[in-house]
Amino acid sequence: MENAPVSKNFIENIIDKDLAEGVYDHVCTRFPPEPNGYLHIGHAKSILLNYGLAKEYGGTFNMRFDDTNPTKEKVEFVESIKEDIKWLGADWEDRLFFASDYFEKMYEVAVRLIKKGKAYVDDLTAEQIREYRGTLTEPGKESPCRNRSIEENLQLFQDMKDGKFADGEKVLRAKIDMASPNMNMRDPVIYRVAHMSHHNTGDKWCIYPMYDFAHPLEDAFEGVTHSICTLEFEDHRPLYNWVVEEAEFPHPPKQIEFAKLYLTNVVTGKRYIKKLVEDGIVDGWDDPRLVSIAALRRRGFTPESIQMFVDLVGVSKSNSSVDYAMLEYCIREDLKLKRPRLMAVLDPLKLVIDNYPEGQTEMLTAPNNMENEALGEREIPFGRELWIEREDFMVDPPRKYKRMFPGTEVRLMNAYFVTCTGYDTDDEGNVTCVHCTYDPATKGGSAPDGRKVKGTIHWVEASHAGKVVTRLYENIVDEEKGVYNKEDGSLNLNPNSLTTVSAYVEPCLMDAKAFESFQFVRNGFFCADYKDSKEGAPVFNRIVSLKSSFKLPK
Repeated sequence: MENAPVSKNFIENIIDKDLAEGVYDHVCTRFPPEPNGYLHIGHAKSILLNYGLAKEYGGTFNMRFDDTNPTKEKVEFVESIKEDIKWLGADWEDRLFFASDYFEKMYEVAVRLIKKGKAYVDDLTAEQIREYRGTLTEPGKESPCRNRSIEENLQLFQDMKDGKFADGEKVLRAKIDMASPNMNMRDPVIYRVAHMSHHNTGDKWCIYPMYDFAHPLEDAFEGVTHSICTLEFEDHRPLYNWVVEEAEFPHPPKQIEFAKLYLTNVVTGKRYIKKLVEDGIVDGWDDPRLVSIAALRRRGFTPESIQMFVDLVGVSKSNSSVDYAMLEYCIREDLKLKRPRLMAVLDPLKLVIDNYPEGQTEMLTAPNNMENEALGEREIPFGRELWIEREDFMVDPPRKYKRMFPGTEVRLMNAYFVTCTGYDTDDEGNVTCVHCTYDPATKGGSAPDGRKVKGTIHWVEASHAGKVVTRLYENIVDEEKGVYNKEDGSLNLNPNSLTTVSAYVEPCLMDAKAFESFQFVRNGFFCADYKDSKEGAPVFNRIVSLKSSFKLPK
């Protein structure tokens, strides 16, 4: 089956046809974000799709910022986007562009349209333009300014550029068709006056092109062959084609739309995230409870896990939602053989081995990952007093409970068999300490006489244990209520989305560096936080628990 044909998605089929018919002799794709916020998991699909197509066809991939709206754009967002894309592994090489690099060329195209009688300066206000546009069932009405002379339009547009008008006083509109069934074609605004400093061009311009005019021109200027975008831009395609055709480009880009990636019960809207940040509910755009790419990276997701997720989701023309559990499945699959499995106790209960020599510590050898011998072994300290998980001991357990209770023998992972002999309680009856004895002949976790035990529990030696902060996450929204409140559109927040727990860990974990990740036995995968960890005092974010409800489709 090695030579079995690989099933291609519909975009690859279009590209194959274009190359075979000589429409293009190469492939050039791009990712064109607006720098008005941080990228999220949906953008990752677009980045990896565009980059993957360029690699597949031996073509080129451009990185371009669609920075035509200085009212919302920041250098902070530009830098975060560049960092995200590099982290995902998409390499734009020397092809980093900005829409603002082309402002002069765009202005020249606008002048050309005016000279061709295809654009005019309008005096109508934004509200009047909306009123004149008509409805889905009624045609629009022509502006009184629509038939201005070419000479007057050229002079007015020059005056707009020279700063002679206030914001909103004049706009330049394309002259297309006020009766078009496609609302985007009813003389759309292509330039507006905005006296604002731009992060890239400073105060050079006080007029800025609208996105629907600038975007197709940017693709055309760069020689992009296939403009891959999401379905909401399908109705804009006739306008994009009109712009590049009227600008007389010989090989216009071909726009192809695909379905957006929707994750269930997550917040991706920039205005909602902005409010969460401003209200102090999250500690920034990269808070690990969010699904911005920066947040996923901080939480401990890997580029490989996101690529796996995007591949599983696939490329289609139909919008659908994907369960967040699929993303969790991908990170588990990626990390389970790559990361060491170490012991950490998140809800500690003291265990005393009464017959172990006081003051003695021995070093035991343990595999770093029982499923991957290549990760080697480590030495862990063992002594008379240990920490175990509180849930691993019960005074009066239910049937089939396989851990520690009075009179039972269990295995301490990688250590000895121990038998519970009793426990201490406080005045309220809460268990404060468990007592046991150990069998020295069972070192390494097996008995020479062949006897078996039903339970194995993990532990951390008390005198050498490191104490760290761990963060346990739930969904930031209340899944039962849904993401948004139907009455006022606000978010239904989960008050338990973050739980901070002090944990005892193996001493080697105290040297964890930012972004290093580990599996904590039975507790999940954890990553050292890059913001709050200090040298010798790591803070661990739980990436994902070990249990999954997701099943990969067969």
